[in-house]
Amino acid sequence: MARHYFGTDGIRGLANSHPMTSEIALKVGMAAGKLFSNGARRHRVVIGKDTRLSGYMIESALMSGFTAVGMDVFLLGPMPTPAVAMLTRSLRADLGVMISASHNPYADNGIKFFDPDGYKLSDEVEKRIETLMEARTDDLLVTADRIGRAKRIESAQERYIEFAKRTLPRNIRLNDLRVVVDCANGAGYQVAPEALWELGAEVVKIGVEPNGRNINHKCGSTSPEALCEKVREMRADIGIALDGDADRVVIADEKGCIVDGDQIMAVIAESWHRRGKLAAGGVVATVMSNLGLERYLKDLGLTLARTPVGDRYVVEYMRKHGYNVGGEQSGHIVLSDFTTTGDGLVSALQVLSVVVGTGKPVSEVCKRFDALPQILENVRYADGMPLEQDTVKQAIDLGRKRLGVQGRLVIRPSGTEPVIRVMAEGDDEGLVHEVVGDIVEAVKKAAHAA
Repeated sequence: MARHYFGTDGIRGLANSHPMTSEIALKVGMAAGKLFSNGARRHRVVIGKDTRLSGYMIESALMSGFTAVGMDVFLLGPMPTPAVAMLTRSLRADLGVMISASHNPYADNGIKFFDPDGYKLSDEVEKRIETLMEARTDDLLVTADRIGRAKRIESAQERYIEFAKRTLPRNIRLNDLRVVVDCANGAGYQVAPEALWELGAEVVKIGVEPNGRNINHKCGSTSPEALCEKVREMRADIGIALDGDADRVVIADEKGCIVDGDQIMAVIAESWHRRGKLAAGGVVATVMSNLGLERYLKDLGLTLARTPVGDRYVVEYMRKHGYNVGGEQSGHIVLSDFTTTGDGLVSALQVLSVVVGTGKPVSEVCKRFDALPQILENVRYADGMPLEQDTVKQAIDLGRKRLGVQGRLVIRPSGTEPVIRVMAEGDDEGLVHEVVGDIVEAVKKAAHAA
């Protein structure tokens, strides 16, 4: 059955447009609530959100849907996605919900679900929710005496801050560090600076004045220029940039140079490997992670397992094969000893623990390998699927032969827009540019012909 509402990461879209309307939010709340209510006991759902203007609308609609089918609702207010996952487990809820469109502009919004263990729902469960969304409303509603209650959890922030702090070894303090943190005017704008301050750091805050419309706007992990500038201005030891829902992170060293998710995974993996904490002898990353990371881990005697793009696929592979470190180049880092999803703050704290433990500057700690030249271009198309054209297939085959075993080529359609993503990497930067250019040209011609 084709899915009508759920995409690659929950339901997402332009606020007040299908499917991101209060009507759909009401229906999905009723359907998900019905599916996760089994037995006569009271059932509960945890709802968090980021700072988007439309969050109030979606939150109210979801709350109405859940209470209408008999679920008690715990409202967290603005909280990071990983905090929602953690509190779903901690509060013994039957379901967790995060209202966010992550790193997207404020006009977008989304709804992500977590099961009682704090993991994102499977495709199969999402399909069952969609089926219930088509059911008659009368078949979902409970009697008047069983309607759910809603209340705000005032201690949510303190719970998450204490959780994050406990992920550090007890002997690690940040007393001598000046830290710039950019919270993207998003979900982490209160908890991230507070956690860093309580751990002893001198904290310089930016991106902590949300107004409903400025989330991710020229700030945060997708626009780290302001972070880098502030690090240099304040002569800080490190910069930490979260995205709108704080499940991803990029770091700036003391020189204001950006450290991406691949380098962060390398730092954590090597540290945990030396401490005997790294499970399964390696790391899980996506097909987009740099070949330099793979070579670096190999030199340490570790493996790099690759999955399709998407943190959910990374987590699924980690759970199936017993890994405890995984993530994406974009900064989604999953440390399953602590979390069930990406957590930007916890990942940054793990890097800070290495900085404190070694006494070395961030520029040295976080330069684990030289990244190979990697070129990514996006090609839009209107109709059809250009990748199915013979000319495109031939260009891709030729590109792979030219790169050989010393390079990689990844061609994939976007899961959220009509775009073909063409990525190549290798030791010869000129060759990489030529290969990408030839394939992009072939895709454009095929798209135009269609």
